[in-house]
Amino acid sequence: MSAMFFNKVAGAGLLVALVLVAISTIGNALVHPRDSDEGAAVVTAAAKPEAAPKASEPAEPPVQIAALIGTADPAAGTKVFKKCRSCHTVDKGGKNKIGPNLWDVVNSEAGKRPGFSYSKAMAAKGGTWTYETLGAFLAKPKKYLPGTKMAFAGLKKAKDRAAVIAYLRSLSDSPAPLPQ
Repeated sequence: MSAMFFNKVAGAGLLVALVLVAISTIGNALVHPRDSDEGAAVVTAAAKPEAAPKASEPAEPPVQIAALIGTADPAAGTKVFKKCRSCHTVDKGGKNKIGPNLWDVVNSEAGKRPGFSYSKAMAAKGGTWTYETLGAFLAKPKKYLPGTKMAFAGLKKAKDRAAVIAYLRSLSDSPAPLPQ
């Protein structure tokens, strides 16, 4: 038997595997499991001592972001901010993108950048972008402000949030005073 025969057999095998994966993917997209308990049998088990629930990751204790701003490194914030550059500009007088331009954002009025169309939730929230509000928003935007158009999941580490805020603070002709 020639090498060409083995190539044909291997190609046929790969084609069959590809077709099966495609059928499975299409089938899963078309058919959804029922959430109904209708017709479900109730199963009871002998009483067993309940195992203690597994401890999930310990939640990071609430951090007063203002306490970290004074020691945060704006250069590190520049690196973390790269995640934000696809949606935001930071140049003085810069254009808005998907998100508003963030020049001089610290201690500015929230939801009021000229020429940017904010979500109803952001426009209604109002207030000022203090160190604490920026820290809470950057941690989990959708949790801080349900209804926001910002799709970013957030920055988990308080150190990263503080660095980004320190960087944003530096983007001003007269930076906001550091918190006490």
